Amino acid sequence: MAAKLRKGDKVIVRAGKDKGKEGVILSVDPKSKKAVVDGVNMAIRHTKQTQNSQGGRIPKAMPIDLSNLSAIDSNGKATRIGFRIQDGVKVRVAKTTGDVIDA
Repeated sequence: MAAKLRKGDKVIVRAGKDKGKEGVILSVDPKSKKAVVDGVNMAIRHTKQTQNSQGGRIPKAMPIDLSNLSAIDSNGKATRIGFRIQDGVKVRVAKTTGDVIDA
């Protein structure tokens, strides 16, 4: 199945403790159907100090299920994503506005 949500997409959280928050996808793991979104589903990780980094309690974005995320269209509203063939290339399309998400 084609990837409807990709790295760099602006999304809104539809369910869970961070419902309503917006962010940009940092990474996607299609096998586990999860994505890491900047500033969403934060957890505190206790890290030991090393030569390269300061130790302490570091907030870290944890993976969130793709079913709890929705892409944001050009109007700033949540939208579903469909596919269309345009000039012989398969492109992602916002269902609410019909705009092409990636050229």
